[in-house]
Amino acid sequence: MATKRLLGLDVGDKYIGIAVSDPLGITAQGYRTWKRGTRDDDLAFFKDVVEQFNVTTLVSGLPKDMEGNETAQARKTRNFCQFLKKRLNLEVVYIDERLTSKASERVLIEGGVRREKRKEYIDTLAAQMILQVYLDSSENTN
Repeated sequence: MATKRLLGLDVGDKYIGIAVSDPLGITAQGYRTWKRGTRDDDLAFFKDVVEQFNVTTLVSGLPKDMEGNETAQARKTRNFCQFLKKRLNLEVVYIDERLTSKASERVLIEGGVRREKRKEYIDTLAAQMILQVYLDSSENTN
């Protein structure tokens, strides 16, 4: 029987960073960054990813301001995740993503990744961090 995995997302207007859990649900691995297209393009792509990794749960970062209030981007993120939830029959969990992009950039800088290459990796790394926070949290009862 195939192992169920979790999918981590860092949802942006143009790009979505994607991470998947390992089969045991202990670690998050960066998968890729998806350049958004139409709703149908996005749905077809994520349908393939969900089937490929046997995903049952989507863990999405939820953008908040420094006071903890949801932003306009948070509403867009919720709308997109609810769209995937309904179309692909997924459970959706939201994680506060404050500072994940900054932390991702710091990791890339410390790793010696040149400025022009960082954008390629930052969304995927942010998704990986979001998913890892969930995997390490008490909310995760796998």
